[in-house]
This record gives sequence, structure tokens and C-alpha cells, in this order.
Amino acid sequence: MMLRDFKYSKMNSCMKKMCEQKNSLHEFYELKVKDLMLTKSDLLCVDEKTDIETVLSLLIQTDHVWVMDSTEPTHLLGVITESDTIVLLSPPLTSLQTFDKPDSRSLQYGDAPPAVEIMSKKPVTASPDETIREILLKMKEQKIKQLPVVDENEQFIGELSLSRLIQEYSNQQIDLVHDKN
Repeated sequence: MMLRDFKYSKMNSCMKKMCEQKNSLHEFYELKVKDLMLTKSDLLCVDEKTDIETVLSLLIQTDHVWVMDSTEPTHLLGVITESDTIVLLSPPLTSLQTFDKPDSRSLQYGDAPPAVEIMSKKPVTASPDETIREILLKMKEQKIKQLPVVDENEQFIGELSLSRLIQEYSNQQIDLVHDKN
């Protein structure tokens, strides 16, 4: 009799914990982008004329840099990620690659291109009022880790990254455990 009661007690405890986690996750999904995003002042941004050496030095600190219009500093033109720099750093073509066209943006040809020539244009964006559920689905569908946040006038106001979402969710779980104790 005692063992059975213990099993039921343990099972009820596990069920309760699963329900709490599910409720916590549901609450997390309903948060708004504006509640978790980093603002533009916290981010690394360059204008489209920035030389690539500067961009590369910034990419040491982060995995992406936002590219802004030099005449309108809140207008987002694109993003440069670490992956975008492969064309810059790639070695010269070998004779086995004769069908490949050399990429003139490569640093092997001397002149380094400005940021505008290597950035990914028209990144997928988020609005401040979108839910985290919508953002996670967008990230999953587009296979991206960060989204620029733009206001109703399409002005760049910040970003929301997957690492920020992971951090926030983890903090909520820690808070949930501390609240129980």
C-alpha cells in the first residue's frame, strides 16, 4: 500500500511540474518583441560605405552587424553575418574549379569592397508588437538567428536574437524554481 501511494505521489508531482512548465512556456510565447528586444543603441551598426576591414574587426565581437543607410541612419539596408565574409576570405580558384567564376569581392583581388557589396539585403524583420511565438516560427521557417525590429514607419529600432530568447526563457525557469522554494 505504501509503495503504491509513493508511486502516485511521484507521478502527481511529475504531472504538476509538466503543467507548470507548459504554462510557463505558454506565457513565454505570449511575450511581445518590445519586451525582450535590444535597442539600436545596444547594437553594432555600420553604414553602407564602411570598409570591410572595419566590418571584420566588428565581427570579432559579434556574429553579425546591421548595415544602415548613411543618409538616413534609421533606415536598415541589410545585415552582414560571419557567413557573408566567406567570399572575402576564400582562397584563389584552383585549376579544378575552372567552371567557377571568380568572385571579385574576394580580398585576394586587392580592393576591399564596402559593406553594401557583401551584406545580405532586405532581411526578414519583426515588429515590436509581434509575439515570441510568431518570432520563433519566423526564425524556424527562415533559418535565421536574429531579426531586426522595425517600427510602423519601417525604421530600425532594435533586434531580437535566438540567444536573447534562450537567455530569457532560462531566466524564467530559474525564477520559477526560486518562487517554489
